[in-house]
Amino acid sequence: MHSYFLSLAAHIETQLAAKEVSTTWLSAESSDFVRFNHSAIRQPGHVSQIILNLQLIQGQTHAAMSFNLSGEMGLDFPTINAAIQDLRVQLADLPADPHLMIAAEVNNTSQILPSSLPPVAIMLEQIIEAAKGVDMVGLLTTGTQYRGFANSYGQRNWYETNNVNFDWSIFHATDKAVKSNYAGFTWNEAEFLKKFADACKKLALLARPPITVAAGNYRAYLSPAALNELIMMLNWGGLSEKTLRTRHSCLRRMQSGEASMHAMVDICEDSRAGLEPGFQAQGFIKPEVIPLIQNGKLCGSMISPRSAKEFGVLTNGAPEDESAKSLVMQAGTLANADILKKLGTGIYIANLWYLNFSERATCRITGMTRFATFWVENGEIIAPLNVMRFDDSLFKMLGENLLALSQETEVIMDDRSYGERHTGGAILPGALLKEMRFVL
Repeated sequence: MHSYFLSLAAHIETQLAAKEVSTTWLSAESSDFVRFNHSAIRQPGHVSQIILNLQLIQGQTHAAMSFNLSGEMGLDFPTINAAIQDLRVQLADLPADPHLMIAAEVNNTSQILPSSLPPVAIMLEQIIEAAKGVDMVGLLTTGTQYRGFANSYGQRNWYETNNVNFDWSIFHATDKAVKSNYAGFTWNEAEFLKKFADACKKLALLARPPITVAAGNYRAYLSPAALNELIMMLNWGGLSEKTLRTRHSCLRRMQSGEASMHAMVDICEDSRAGLEPGFQAQGFIKPEVIPLIQNGKLCGSMISPRSAKEFGVLTNGAPEDESAKSLVMQAGTLANADILKKLGTGIYIANLWYLNFSERATCRITGMTRFATFWVENGEIIAPLNVMRFDDSLFKMLGENLLALSQETEVIMDDRSYGERHTGGAILPGALLKEMRFVL
């Protein structure tokens, strides 16, 4: 695929007229998707596709087009030639873009991530064996993803990864279920079986009669998956240079120094994690690490080329939406074996959903508990908890009410597959809170 991409890029350069500049972004995959229902394979499939985004630029005027390719140059070159002609016609009618910024300095990179995955059939055998005796639904997604950038200045960037993401739920009855996930660049049978067995233990606890507690403030533990839902709310424009400049960010009080988080909160964009390419669609290279929150204080932002041009600052290779795509939160000292003991009496939260801002200015978020949320007393799970709604400020949850972060982190990959498999994700610990506000 890499040599094919280089051939495409070279061909595109031969088709350009004087004063024309091109950028090329390739997104391709060879993926297996296997859906499970009632612990059996229901829908296996394989997807191979190549999507090319081609941008033609004259001065500050630009036009772009995305289309699929076959992988055969004899068929793809005429498709590309026709696209260039169409873009050339469009340019004549388009206004100049004052915030257009392209990477004119050549920075070539190649990132082919090491992986250790068995054949899909082996993974399926292990999943089906582990799921005997339980009602499991899930989706296994695995295969190779490719991203490539090229421009007519001669820059070439390549990213290639082979990974797996298995997302599953095991059901007790109706809506009572345990949701879990195993993802990464390796498949370790022992680790997977340990995680599946832990989900089965929680499933047995769901057989107990559920209880309801009154609205109020409760000590709580957030699993990495639950914490990820909260952190992704920060990533919804909160870490963006543009929204910080225009005072629309949920973290603007951290920017002004009016608010902060606990000193143990350390969040960065870390390209070394390999979840996302170290370059973006305009060819700008990300630093290996972009510090965002350190010692509980906002210290950086995601700066796209457009924002860099608009505000007169340097870009750090952020995408257009200025979100972190490879977000890493530093772990703490709380051992997994001690979580329930340290929680004492309170709520163990495995999953959250339906999150939204109830007041963006104070970073106040509301949402619902979901799947395997338990009431704990004196370090022991007593019963599953009926669905509750929380409404609390992240400045409090990850500020004065944060007691500890777990030693172990979890890789949570972006599982979206609309149109194509997405790259990106997060690596996060769990969080023990002194209190969390539940409203009903």
